Amino acid sequence: MKKILVPIANGTEEMEAVIIIDMLRRASMEVTIAGDGNVVVCSRGVRMVPDIIIEDITEDERFDAIIIPGGSQGVGNFLNNHALEQILLRHMAKKGLIGAICAAPMVLHEFGLLHQGAVVTSHPSIADVLAPYTYTLERVAIDGNIVTSRGAGTAFEFCLALIRKLADEATATRIATDIVMYE
Repeated sequence: MKKILVPIANGTEEMEAVIIIDMLRRASMEVTIAGDGNVVVCSRGVRMVPDIIIEDITEDERFDAIIIPGGSQGVGNFLNNHALEQILLRHMAKKGLIGAICAAPMVLHEFGLLHQGAVVTSHPSIADVLAPYTYTLERVAIDGNIVTSRGAGTAFEFCLALIRKLADEATATRIATDIVMYE
């Protein structure tokens, strides 16, 4: 079973977080929600209770993927979280899959996880920050082990791309059918 880490912080975009968690669990993946507190208040006031505090994740814990939801305030909190930075750097060193949606590609940029020429996308509000890379307006961009997406409106497509990488096309198709994504 694939192990996935989804960090959340006060100000995280709840729609993106919940869609990521739900879709990956539908794909029979073990999803751990790591928060910056015992209760996280998301961007629209929704309260989420994480499984673990980010700082409590040990160096020997291994994940197949780390998927970061957006939300400008949440991303700001991620950028100030040294423990999350170390987790992501260790994960990247092991060539683990990393996903980031909406404003979350800013985390990849600020923590030095993007290579020169990386193909990325994001919410339009941070496009200028990602201009040094190969910025695309595609709804989902895949560059090796980095998957990025534009925002809440692209969250389902983002998750299906992640499922294709972590499982297979058949699983992605089954889930898309189950949720009536396409007619």
